[in-house]
Amino acid sequence: MLLVRRSAVGFGGVARWGLRCLCSGDAAGRYRDTVLLPRTDFPMRVNGPNLLEREIQIQQKCGFDQLYTWQREKKAKKEYCLHDGPPYANGDPHVGHALNKILKDIRNRFEVLRGRQVHYVPGWDCHGLPIELKALGDLGTNELTPLQIRQKAREFAERAISRQRAAFQRWGVMAHWENCYYTFDGKYEAAQLKVFQEMHNKGLIYQDYKPVFWSPSSRTALAEAELEYNPEHVSRALYITFPLLTLPAKLAAKAGACIWGHVSALIWTTQPWTIPANQAVCYMPKVQYSVVKRADNEQLLLVASERINSLASMLKTNLESLATFAGSDLEGGVCQHPTIPAKQVSLLPANHVTMTKGTGLVHTAPAHGMEDYGVATHFNLPVECMVDEEGRFTELAVPELQKKSVMTEGNATVISMLQAVGAIVKEEDCVHSYPYDWRTKQPVVIRASKQWFINTASLKDKAKDALQKVRVIPESARSSLLAVLDRRTYWCISRQRSWGVPIPVFYHKETGEPLLNKHSVTHIAKVFSEKGSDSWWTEPVETFLTPESKAGAVSDYVRGEDVLDIWFDSGASWAAVLPESDPRADSYVEGKDQVGGWFQSSLLTSVAVRNKAPYKALVVHGFAVSEKGEKMSKSVGNVIDPDVVINGGKDLSVSPPYGADVLRWWVAESNVFSEVQIGPNTLNAAKDSINKLRNTLRFLLGNLQGFDPRSQAVDPKQMHYVDQYMLHVLREFSMKVTDAYSEFDNGRVIRLLQSFITRDLSNFYFSIIKDRLYCDPEDSLGRRSCQTVLEEILDGVSRSIAPVLPHLAEEVYLHAPGHDEVDTLFRSGWIKTSSVWRRPGLEEAVEGACAIRDSFLSSIPGRNAAEYELIIVIEPGLFFELIESLQEEPTSTCSQLTELMMASRTTLTSSLPRDLPSDAVTSTGSFLINLEGGMIREESSYSVAAMPTSLSRCPRCRQYTSDEPDCLCPRCQTVLENAKGS
Repeated sequence: MLLVRRSAVGFGGVARWGLRCLCSGDAAGRYRDTVLLPRTDFPMRVNGPNLLEREIQIQQKCGFDQLYTWQREKKAKKEYCLHDGPPYANGDPHVGHALNKILKDIRNRFEVLRGRQVHYVPGWDCHGLPIELKALGDLGTNELTPLQIRQKAREFAERAISRQRAAFQRWGVMAHWENCYYTFDGKYEAAQLKVFQEMHNKGLIYQDYKPVFWSPSSRTALAEAELEYNPEHVSRALYITFPLLTLPAKLAAKAGACIWGHVSALIWTTQPWTIPANQAVCYMPKVQYSVVKRADNEQLLLVASERINSLASMLKTNLESLATFAGSDLEGGVCQHPTIPAKQVSLLPANHVTMTKGTGLVHTAPAHGMEDYGVATHFNLPVECMVDEEGRFTELAVPELQKKSVMTEGNATVISMLQAVGAIVKEEDCVHSYPYDWRTKQPVVIRASKQWFINTASLKDKAKDALQKVRVIPESARSSLLAVLDRRTYWCISRQRSWGVPIPVFYHKETGEPLLNKHSVTHIAKVFSEKGSDSWWTEPVETFLTPESKAGAVSDYVRGEDVLDIWFDSGASWAAVLPESDPRADSYVEGKDQVGGWFQSSLLTSVAVRNKAPYKALVVHGFAVSEKGEKMSKSVGNVIDPDVVINGGKDLSVSPPYGADVLRWWVAESNVFSEVQIGPNTLNAAKDSINKLRNTLRFLLGNLQGFDPRSQAVDPKQMHYVDQYMLHVLREFSMKVTDAYSEFDNGRVIRLLQSFITRDLSNFYFSIIKDRLYCDPEDSLGRRSCQTVLEEILDGVSRSIAPVLPHLAEEVYLHAPGHDEVDTLFRSGWIKTSSVWRRPGLEEAVEGACAIRDSFLSSIPGRNAAEYELIIVIEPGLFFELIESLQEEPTSTCSQLTELMMASRTTLTSSLPRDLPSDAVTSTGSFLINLEGGMIREESSYSVAAMPTSLSRCPRCRQYTSDEPDCLCPRCQTVLENAKGS
């Protein structure tokens, strides 16, 4: 046997099966056919079209499309429910889909393998503005009726779903693809309305006139989850004076009137267009304020004391403090509105005022700010919105502003008006983060309008309590989830569009009062379940209004035109999809963008209805990015198309076909809890890793040719010690892999696999057993012992990679011995190990021998261990007894100890001979025995003397075990004689 040194072979480094080494030379040639070399038709590599064809064949032959139904029909003690967050049905499948769906499928396949019944229903989010806009294309909505818009949107969504579904199936994702859920399905909509009804019954859903994020480009209200913030937005920021008209009472009593004659409150805003809607100037009661005088023009300004230095630097002048007082002393003060001469605005206390920027005084326009609205509610201020749905000033504004866009010419006009009255102290560009409509990529405004809301403030504490019982992976994401809950006081759920689930409300024609109760919603839900939500437009009002649900005649009511926010659509999926017996999923697995999206809407709706979260665990993964860590963009040209990854691009030399398993390996190997990089280098590395793994599997299959574990397996008690030891190592590997999959830590699975193959198999076990495999008698106990272990390793490795690489695992299973041809790996269970394999004493014996071997090998660097014979010296004691169990005779060329040492001959003794040859190389070391959980601890020293062997090389096995040159060693002589006799 040719020695394979530990450092010479990497992951999967068993490609060279040793034919040239074992049978080279004239003498060796005579015995070539007597050596049992590996034989298998399992290919070393499958590339190009052959790879794609092979994966498709495996999917068909191994029943990938039937696996989900099969496992649902078989009995199982436990169920595992992974609820699929619905991807948006508005485009082609992309690499983010691949990351998410494959990550879920890895876990589902693992659960099927270990005998659980998996509940996984794929779904699609089908409503909403992006689909509506794409479906309409260049057509204006004014040209189409709501039903026509809905028809086009449905058709667009169905086409996108078809493309995405086909891609998910090609990636090997296990599901019943004919039984998915769609948010535009009537039964789904009915379940959603039931959630709506129960929340309304509890007073959590209400209609109100208050500020919301409004998209002029989409002409609809938006929830915060529908925003994306542009950090490079440029606003025209102004420092504006509000002249003080009425001195606060407390200050009038203790301050000289001379300094108050011409004082102006100074405010700062990045949205000058909101100044016409101003109703107050707010201060922080617990902060100190000052009246300061500018050195350059003696202007008197009221500002927060701690902002004086920053303002002086900004104004490039000295600010002399004339008086300082508590913010609470400003109570009762009144200012002049800068652009409306007849209007006066009060100084009011508010806790949202901060000192991190601005002046410490905040301009307050209740129609255009969430905190401002809170102030208005508390002090009963008017909430007048003078901005329409297109983002233009209405007739409520002064004539010169009417019909102007507030974000452009309207803003410029307001600035001109302020300049004309000398109210601007400073004007500058401000680059800051500003909310944009995530669909149109245009800036939004905050605008008061009549909408339907969920009172999330009353749900917040319950939601936090429920979240504390949820496992979050990674745990660091929990703080983000809680932070989103804290920021959310109400949730606007009405949208002014056509493509969605209608809010089930009627309005009285004369009073405008909404008609919405449990009778009406229950009946509407029943109609939607039978006829779908298109019926809201196709059926007469009488279809929806029953005698129990209304007061008065049907003709007194008109149906509402708003639809529900799509986050409410998808957030209610737990009610429509999860098992009725326990509608809580074991896991929700989505990208980090869902921390403020689906995770939240699901939590809030479930807590509102059932007082518990809809999930037991949340898994939050990162986004797919380029290899440079950049966001993928068509304009940049760094988009990775999963279809091209699998099937190849137009130029196969640039974009070769990798197949689905490479895509799956990329997902598994990546740290999915951060940004996940993908590109040519990543994919090539994944392909190389799989090819190296194939090489190892091929070595295992090749050496199992003709072996049937059902009839030829050796009992562990009869095995060589190193074989028993490998079963012990395999058991440890299996338990660690199981734990890693259970933790969604697929990267650790890959690392464990590569370490096991490189360190334990290629560099250790394979290098030791090749001689026994190739040169011992075919049916000998030693060879069958080894093959029994190889079959267990093949089975364990195949199953450990199966959730990640189902195509490769099933291909291996098709070639593996020991089962019927009709069997598939995924229908035959998880890694099978036995507690009998755990052999602590044996572990110490083999690992002690390995420590001795390491000392020996380090003493002969660069030389062939087979050319040496050893004298191993160990003092009498437990360690000597353990090593002695590997070698019955004091000196042997064929003992298990010699096999482990990979030497020519080994002598085990308790004292070093005095007459060592001069060319002997000695080394020493120690080994700590630790048995029975530390009850037995003993450190023993050893010495090794290595001498060039006096034996000759056997022409058949290439071991230095022959007494004469070119003569067979005793073992090979016996093998051939027995073969000739038979």
